[in-house]
Amino acid sequence: METAIVTGVAGFIGSNLAEKLLENKFKVIGIDNFTNYYPKEIKENNLIPCLQNKNFTFIKEDLFNADLISIFKNCQYLFHMAAQPGVRTSWGNQFQTYVKENILVTQRILECAKSTKSFKKIIIASSSSVYGNQAGKMNEESTILRPESPYGVSKLAAENLCRIYAENFELPITSLRYFTVYGPRQRPEMAFMRFIISALTKHPIVIYGDGNQTRDFTYIDDIINATFAAIENKTSEKIFNVGGGHVVSINDVIKILEDILELELTISHQPKQKGDVIHTESDILKAFKFLNYKPRMKINTGLLKAVEYAKNNMTLYAKLYHNY
Repeated sequence: METAIVTGVAGFIGSNLAEKLLENKFKVIGIDNFTNYYPKEIKENNLIPCLQNKNFTFIKEDLFNADLISIFKNCQYLFHMAAQPGVRTSWGNQFQTYVKENILVTQRILECAKSTKSFKKIIIASSSSVYGNQAGKMNEESTILRPESPYGVSKLAAENLCRIYAENFELPITSLRYFTVYGPRQRPEMAFMRFIISALTKHPIVIYGDGNQTRDFTYIDDIINATFAAIENKTSEKIFNVGGGHVVSINDVIKILEDILELELTISHQPKQKGDVIHTESDILKAFKFLNYKPRMKINTGLLKAVEYAKNNMTLYAKLYHNY
């Protein structure tokens, strides 16, 4: 069996990816430090299926200090999913955390990978935030990268670190620009989970701006399938968009949720937040060509699955929603 390392393994994407790897007969070493961005209990719950698998090993370590070389040696694949997330929280003094977790940690991982020379493939989670505000589809080659938030700046810096390490040390790196990932286990501060939990607990749904902003929402299973497919990328292409294939406004999402929940939802409009973009739309032709990527989940079905998950896991959110 080949061994894959997944950083950020207790998170939304990392835990789903680890399960996919285990299902495909990989040994998985998962690394996570349970940062306090959201409650530890949610992350521990994410890990339950992996911990029940004999081929899974969990390491609770801070990637900035861990002995990565001893962990990396004799491993064939590295999936770097760990990051400090959040556009709105990346301003001010908090940016120091983004520099550490998204830039310095990435550079340290690349240095250790360079030293061990053990990886057949290194796959890095990037973000559509590197594009900033754009009109129309966002293309990996032709769209100018202009992040609108410090978070986006940190993810673009990490991408550039990957590029120069790949060019100078021949590290086999693929960066995937994920577009607004949703589904079961979505982080509690992200829009869909906030909307769903607020609706289920009879609280107003907070929308920043007028709700006409649009996003290329991508279901978690599609994200995981593209990430797994990147293992086989033998081309010189290093960066791929991974989007959902359809663009929906926040107001349209609210209407879909009302139909699913059979409720008329109460909306509280708040001012647009700094760093939030108006529109995202991925050009996924490159991922289709080289990764055979075809997003399959429609937004209505994906939201239904997210609602079902939230209903079955409401106690996990008690600390965040005090009147639950």
